[in-house]
Amino acid sequence: MKSIRAQFPILDREVNGKPLIYLDNAATSQKPKKVIEAITNYYETLNANVHRGIHTLSQEATTAMEDARGKVQNFINAPYAHEVIFTYGTTDSINLITRGLEGILTDDDEVLISELEHHSNIVPWQMLCEMTGATLRYIPLLDSGVLDVERLDALLTDKTKIVAFNHVSNALGVINPVKEIVDKAHAVGAWVMLDGAQAVPHMQVDVQELNVEFYAFSGHKMYAPTGTGVLYGKEDILNQLKPYRGGGEMIDVVTMEKTTYAGLPFKFEAGTPNICGNIALGAAVDFMLEIGMDTIAQHEKELLEYTLNQLSEIDGLEIYAKNAPRSGAISFNIQKTGVHSSDVGMILDRMGIAVRTGHHCCQPIMSKLDIPGTVRASFAVYNNKKDVDELIKGVKLALNMLG
Repeated sequence: MKSIRAQFPILDREVNGKPLIYLDNAATSQKPKKVIEAITNYYETLNANVHRGIHTLSQEATTAMEDARGKVQNFINAPYAHEVIFTYGTTDSINLITRGLEGILTDDDEVLISELEHHSNIVPWQMLCEMTGATLRYIPLLDSGVLDVERLDALLTDKTKIVAFNHVSNALGVINPVKEIVDKAHAVGAWVMLDGAQAVPHMQVDVQELNVEFYAFSGHKMYAPTGTGVLYGKEDILNQLKPYRGGGEMIDVVTMEKTTYAGLPFKFEAGTPNICGNIALGAAVDFMLEIGMDTIAQHEKELLEYTLNQLSEIDGLEIYAKNAPRSGAISFNIQKTGVHSSDVGMILDRMGIAVRTGHHCCQPIMSKLDIPGTVRASFAVYNNKKDVDELIKGVKLALNMLG
């Protein structure tokens, strides 16, 4: 993995006089030269608006962006490229769905989410239910950090219209039992929306195998720029949703009396898109596939196991969801009462180690665990055991100082 690490220029810098050790990948990943070069190349050689011009630059920019859409289609094994909607991130993708459902859900319907969600997969559904009168229910979180799937049979009814949950928890790194939940949801006729923001960077995702109606993820967590994202949706389901933004590109015919909408995917892509970002997202897909998703998954699995074993040997630490299947991240705290995760994070930062602290936009999880937040170490393909060893040294120092 040394050659891979060399592709990330930012990893050469120092923080507080120490070599940067970046373990905040669940928040955003660093960008390889391939992606940075794609951004530079766009602005140096292609910069033009897409889909609207007959001149050469516009045509070339359009081809490059639509090629990127095709790369994403193949990456997640979507049946059709027009089922891949470019968005500005997972949050934007989920809001697209909830706004599109406003004219479909009624006050007799129910939406089922989980207690393990990021706020972006809670708040939009709350807003939708307030707008439509539908009832919002949730799958409870057990103290072990996994969902209480035994409650599913009682929670799912013929009133359940959509089930929305994350593939992998951003706060705890827990991999949810997707197939079991999807099968039970489909058995009552519900659609399923899967938040894949923390899954796509770490494992092979096949939307046809998952058989979900919607799959949302962000580009910036998978080595692409911020402000990029994807919503995959089954064609027949997307066609039932109304667009949630109006403007240029998403139209067929506009008169002063009425507008008819364009077909997929443009129906949901009003205005000038993040052209450069979307092209760079395609470059990020290329980067990951050149390494191989199996290689990425195996490397990160070994790192997680090594980290979990090292942390487990430190007395005075609480590791959350310790025995759950996980991907990408580990959350922990110093057990001593009064020690806040941010105190640990500041000590680690003085050593050049970047981790995330706090509630990770998951306040219901923290309420369930009766804690204000956690220290979260999250991994990418460029991390190695040396990074983990430095993390362990930092945690031990924090424990001595604070414990």
